[in-house]
Amino acid sequence: MDIRRILKGLWFMLFLLNILLVADIALTSEVSEPVQNSGSATPWWIWPLSLFIVTFILGIVAVLGGVGGGVLFVPIIGGFFPFNLDFVRGAGLLVALSGALAAGPGLLKRGMADLRLALPVALIASSSAIVGAMIGLALPKNVVNIALGLTILGIVAIMLLAKKSEFPEVPKADALSTALRINGIYYEASTGQEVNWKIHRTPQGLALFVIIGIMAGMFGLGAGWANVPVLNLLMGAPLKVSVATSKFLLSITDTSAAWIYVNNGAVLPIMVVPSIIGIMLGSIVGVKILARTKPAAIKYIVIALLLFSGLRALLKGLEIWK
Repeated sequence: MDIRRILKGLWFMLFLLNILLVADIALTSEVSEPVQNSGSATPWWIWPLSLFIVTFILGIVAVLGGVGGGVLFVPIIGGFFPFNLDFVRGAGLLVALSGALAAGPGLLKRGMADLRLALPVALIASSSAIVGAMIGLALPKNVVNIALGLTILGIVAIMLLAKKSEFPEVPKADALSTALRINGIYYEASTGQEVNWKIHRTPQGLALFVIIGIMAGMFGLGAGWANVPVLNLLMGAPLKVSVATSKFLLSITDTSAAWIYVNNGAVLPIMVVPSIIGIMLGSIVGVKILARTKPAAIKYIVIALLLFSGLRALLKGLEIWK
C-alpha cells in the first residue's frame, strides 16, 4: 500500500481524535473566568458569531499576506475580545493545528514536505513547545502580555527585514545533516526541472528550534513565522520545501503544546469551534482570491495589524492600556 495513503489516513484519524478529545475534555473541565468581562449584558451568542466573522476575515488575510492564521489570531482576539488570555492561546494553537492537519497529507503527497528534515526538528520543537506551554500558563498575565507584545513586534521586524531565497546556495552539507541523510529532490513546476537540495548549519538551526518551540507553546501563535526563515535562510532548504515542511511541523509541535492547555481546562468549544470553521473557510476564499490579485499590499496590511496588536498587548501588560 502507498505510504502516502497510510500517512494521509493516520493524519485524518489524528485530526478527528484531536477534535473529539478537545470537545470531551473541555466540556467536562471546570474552567474559571473564561471571559474577563463576565458581568456584561451582551447575549452569549454574540461572541461565537463575532469570532466566526473575525476569523473568517483573518483566514482570507492570512493567505493573502503569506502568514499563518495563528499568528494573527492570538494578538487580535486577545487584544479586542474579552476572553481570558489563556483561553485565547489554547484556541490559537488549535486554529494553527487545524490548518496544518488539513494541509499535511497534500504536502507529503506532492513531495514538498520532507520527513527527514521535519522529524529531528519536530522532536526538538514539540518538546520545547510543551515546556513553553507550561511556562505560559504559570506566568502572570501582565508578564505574558508584555512578552507577547515584544514577540509580535519581533515578528513584524522579521517580516519587514527578512529576504526569502528561492534556492539558497549550500556549498557543502554539514556532518550532522549528512549523518541524518537530510537531503532530497523535488520537482519545480515553474522551471520544469528537478531540484537537488541539501542543508548546512544544522546544529545552529536545531538550537534555534528550541527557542521557537518554547515561544510557540507560550503564546499559542504557531511557529510558521519563525520556521521558514530558519529552514530557508539559515539551513539552506529551498523556499518551497521550507514552507511545506514548516506547515507539516505545526501538526506535530502544536499538538504537543495544545495538550497542555487542554489538560488545564484552557480550551473552550464556544471559542474553538467558530474560530476553526471561520479560519478554514476564510483560507479557502483567500486561496481563490490569491489567484486573481497581487498580495504585496496585503502584506503591509498584515504588518499594520500585527504592529497595532503587538503594541496593544505590550501596553496592556504594562497596565498603560486598560
